[in-house]
Amino acid sequence: MPDERDASLSNSDLPEPDLPEIVRKIRARTPARLLVGRAGAAYRTGTQLDLREAHAAARDAVRAELNPEKVFGADFVRRWNLFEVHTKAALKEEYLLRPDLGRHFDDESRTAIQSRGSQASDLQIAIGDGLSVPAVAAQVPALLPLLCEGAQQRDWTVGPTFVIHHCRVGVLNEIGELLKSRVAVLLIGERPGLGTAESLSAYIAYQPRDSHTDANRNLISNIHARGLSPQDAAARILNLVDRMIKTGTSGYLLKEEPPALED
Repeated sequence: MPDERDASLSNSDLPEPDLPEIVRKIRARTPARLLVGRAGAAYRTGTQLDLREAHAAARDAVRAELNPEKVFGADFVRRWNLFEVHTKAALKEEYLLRPDLGRHFDDESRTAIQSRGSQASDLQIAIGDGLSVPAVAAQVPALLPLLCEGAQQRDWTVGPTFVIHHCRVGVLNEIGELLKSRVAVLLIGERPGLGTAESLSAYIAYQPRDSHTDANRNLISNIHARGLSPQDAAARILNLVDRMIKTGTSGYLLKEEPPALED
């Protein structure tokens, strides 16, 4: 008679090399915890611990404060002449409870942006902490240089990049109102999940104004190690910016036609 323990085993209980090819292919295509095995009706201990670790990382990502010199390094901050501004959400707790405050700069920051920024540039890039400082730390150092170099190759004028503390996506509108840039790009940390806490998004808008909503913006999301690479993200962002400049619009009226991505 077969051992009862053998009868309870599934393919997902086997070591990775012994799994059927179809199972390995499925697991390789997604960070989701599929076919990870079980112990009775529950996850196995390793999976439970992995979930708890991912949940802790997500909570830490949301609560973290962005220190540019710490996450980027002093050389990076000097090279790109980054300066810091703040929204009306003075504290992280206030930012989490009052999303509306994260959509507007405080008075001191409005003055700093107008005095240190460039008026009517072709491209304005801003970095926002959003809901994941680890995402900003992991993706921006590779992505920002690619965007600036690509803009230079296209002979676009680029305004000085700044870092926004306690930032929500809607702050794009105020960036447009203050600087009158043709296109504004906000690189911002996405809400972390149990797959990764290091996913960055790029929100892009043509001449953003106070009346604009999500319908007036385009989005490139899931920029992280298991998603869209910084190189591919830069190509898509620059392609969208180019089309916005040529068509004079953004959002739902502009359909993305991305360049062919490398294998």
